[in-house]
Amino acid sequence: MRMPRRGLVIQARTRWLLVGLALLFSLILLMYLLECAPQTDGNGSLPGVVGESMGKEYYQALLQEQEEHYQNRATSLKRQIAQLKQELQEMSDKLKSLQEKKSPKVNGMNYQGTKEQTSNDLLEFLHSQIDKAEVSVGAKLPSEYGVIPFESFTSMKVFQLEMGLTRHPEEKPVRKDKRDELVEVIEAGLEVINNPDEEDGQDEDDGVGERQLYSENDFIEGYYRTERDKGTQYELFYKKMDGMEYRHVTLFRPFGPLMKVKSETVDISRSIINIIVPLAGRTEAFAQFMQNFRDVCIHQDKRVHLTVVYFGQDGLSEVKSILESVARETDFHNYTLVSLNEEFNRGRGLDMGARAWEKGEVLMFFCDVDVYFTAEFLNSCRLNAEPGKKVFYPVVFSLYNPAIVYANQDIPPPVEQQLVHKKDSGFWRDFGFGMTCQYRTDFLTVGGFDLEVKGWGGEDVHLYRKYLHGELMVVRTPVPGLFHLWHEKHCADELTPEQYRMCIQSKAMNEASHSHLGMLVFRDEIEAHLRKQAYRTNSEAVG
Repeated sequence: MRMPRRGLVIQARTRWLLVGLALLFSLILLMYLLECAPQTDGNGSLPGVVGESMGKEYYQALLQEQEEHYQNRATSLKRQIAQLKQELQEMSDKLKSLQEKKSPKVNGMNYQGTKEQTSNDLLEFLHSQIDKAEVSVGAKLPSEYGVIPFESFTSMKVFQLEMGLTRHPEEKPVRKDKRDELVEVIEAGLEVINNPDEEDGQDEDDGVGERQLYSENDFIEGYYRTERDKGTQYELFYKKMDGMEYRHVTLFRPFGPLMKVKSETVDISRSIINIIVPLAGRTEAFAQFMQNFRDVCIHQDKRVHLTVVYFGQDGLSEVKSILESVARETDFHNYTLVSLNEEFNRGRGLDMGARAWEKGEVLMFFCDVDVYFTAEFLNSCRLNAEPGKKVFYPVVFSLYNPAIVYANQDIPPPVEQQLVHKKDSGFWRDFGFGMTCQYRTDFLTVGGFDLEVKGWGGEDVHLYRKYLHGELMVVRTPVPGLFHLWHEKHCADELTPEQYRMCIQSKAMNEASHSHLGMLVFRDEIEAHLRKQAYRTNSEAVG
């Protein structure tokens, strides 16, 4: 079912508000008239009973008492009415002030208010409520786990962080209410795009002739997250197959009907991504990384720059040879090799890679040599980072040890066939904050990495916390096109206790799934059971 037009909804609410106020005043007036109406006293109205014995003075005293009572009551009601009028006047002044801010002025004169402007005032009030939510602005949170992450979805699948032991990292929306919700949201976004308001700044024909209509097939991806005391925010992206422009629609459901927050066109055709990779040794992994880089960045995307920051001298010549070989074979020369003759420090390497760029503003993707990404991810990186407004922290799908996952096969399958979102093949690395898309000026403004952090881990969390305590919106969501390939992890003795604990924890979680690890723990029992079964079978055969 399509979302109703916002103007009709706001106008209907305005009419009900006016009707309610009218009913309130009617009730107050009725109470006032009832209080002022003369009441009949049972004994006083019977001549000859009390009246004859008390005489004229009694009636005068009674009338005076009733008059004072009605005057006091009338004064109280007038005071209440005056207070209500004052509150209504204050509300009217606030609405008028909001309208003056929004209405354009011509020669110092404001346009007269209309019903549509009144609707805009109410919408402005709703916007003020949304602005208080974390979903719109940066929030000062106690830790990196305080932020509410997004869930990502396509028209067919949902990619979710909270899995437990029954849910899966990627699955179709099974529950009818979730399925209906996502269908409604996608259609609501289409309604916004295909029926633009004047405030969107879009003409009916978009300035290029007949306006293109979008359909469900043009929906690319979406993100949503819910704050339990405010509502749900949706970020939707649409794109025509033959075009480069994306349509971005933001919707908000404040525990009621969906409402549009904004609609805009996003052109990423000229958006260059500087992919920065810190590296020390591991030349075989780098050769595999460059194969993925060649297929995705050079042959498909073609809007990237590669910056490799290499530590030490051992393996440096081999890395140079790999880069030069790719450059010759593909005619790709948009790369920079920074050589540092010092001990590996990931934060230092990324910081040097960011500062090595000398062409002004650029979108940066902090990447590791073990990361595999798709062309779709690069576009997600461009769409979800915005200078001065948003930084993108995708959650990587981390693959388990293929020797355990594919233990029933002679050799593990090729890497490309391991890239599946299954519970036994990997997990969403929600405790990792190393892979991120952010603009260079935002990175430098926030102060970059803490270069005092030595060795493994910690520098990415510190940077993430800086953004959480800043003014930029942090978009964190699982992304289907980003994988962390398994590799042997060594935790050095020189690490601090906290770093060593984090390293061991990461090493344990990278090995295998809950069920696979359980099978390894009970492997001796399983083998003993198999031996007993074989012995019984042989005994029965001999008998």
